[in-house]
Amino acid sequence: MRGLLTILAYVLAFVTLTLGERIRYDGHQIWRVIPTSRIQLDFLGILKEESQKFQLDFWKEPSALHRPVVFKIPPSKRNEIYIRLGLQGLVPEVTLKDLQKNIEKEDALYTQKSFNGLENFDYSKYHPLSDVNAWMEQMANSYSNRVELFNISSSYEGRTITAMKITGANSSDSRPGFFFNGGIHAREWISPATVIYMAAQLIEQYGKNQEITDLLDEIDWYILPVFNVDGYEYTWTKDRNWRKTRSKHFLCHGVDPNRNWDWEWCKNGASKDPCSDTYCGPRPFSESEVKGVADFLNSVPGRFRAYIDFHSFSQLWMTPWGYTTALPPEFPVQDKCSTTATDALTAVHGTEYKHGNIASTIYTASGSSADWAFGAAKILYSTAVELRDTGEYGFLLPADQIIPSGEETLQGLLAMAKFILNNP
Repeated sequence: MRGLLTILAYVLAFVTLTLGERIRYDGHQIWRVIPTSRIQLDFLGILKEESQKFQLDFWKEPSALHRPVVFKIPPSKRNEIYIRLGLQGLVPEVTLKDLQKNIEKEDALYTQKSFNGLENFDYSKYHPLSDVNAWMEQMANSYSNRVELFNISSSYEGRTITAMKITGANSSDSRPGFFFNGGIHAREWISPATVIYMAAQLIEQYGKNQEITDLLDEIDWYILPVFNVDGYEYTWTKDRNWRKTRSKHFLCHGVDPNRNWDWEWCKNGASKDPCSDTYCGPRPFSESEVKGVADFLNSVPGRFRAYIDFHSFSQLWMTPWGYTTALPPEFPVQDKCSTTATDALTAVHGTEYKHGNIASTIYTASGSSADWAFGAAKILYSTAVELRDTGEYGFLLPADQIIPSGEETLQGLLAMAKFILNNP
């Protein structure tokens, strides 16, 4: 019966989108609960397994005691889930009372939808993919001695995945490379926005800020603002809450691009259900977006000293492993780097970040980018970062936090780069 309900729900969604309408979330709320006992945690785990039955969308999965669990709930299920939580001694905190109203507020106040040149590009707003691409082209034209664009791959829907190479003086293939990307999960808008802000600072502050100048003269920076281009576009046109790619799988669309890497693929923390938000795909590297980035990172063995995958939300700075809580032998130096980065980040605005290995710090996830970059590509300083916030707004972080997020994360990035240069 559950399978039939799931299929009917996706058929309805397909019909709605075929008619050209955006998915609405009127009356949907975001709830947060904190399990304080093993019984409560196990109950939330069962609720997560039954999420399709109850039409719940877990924004922050149950993983450990005293760690918040955040999920979206439709109005039709509120009473039932409230009672079920109450029987376990859990009282939900409503962090967003009406998701649709927040989406409409975001659309009206927080986004810039037309590109009018670099001088008018508002870094304090969220931007659609067309503006991001136009901004990259203008940056490459205006700073042609320091910025070069290159194509990573093509997406499932045929969009070009464009990245930037930012350098200082005397760039060469013998210099260490530092690669970071945003937007691997489509709805995490603060990720591309923060990456764009940091890229702009690296470009524009060269020759003005000594720290940035020195690091660009020693490292070649490779930056991919929007990894999941199809999914990101879809969040602007059809469904603000979309997470995956847009490849087709029976009645469902998309693969989780952070479960599709060929390292401990589709084990703990990933799903084989094509309708799940953590669907690992029919095979490793089935998604052209993922395969393209992996091929690029492998193109010059030993070139890349660091890889960072920027996500949201939770305020975490993490290193492998994600597929297991077991620690690699290199974890002490990796975590020391994370400590250096988060200390520098916190010093800017006081924002507190936790650090550690992925599986113990957030949850178990197999087939992830950070695990593959470390395990297969041999990039020692492979990192997954969860940006602001800790759950108050989640994926709908107001745009007035973009600049503060960019400022603090940039300092973490620079501190990390200096640590890596001193600890090869």
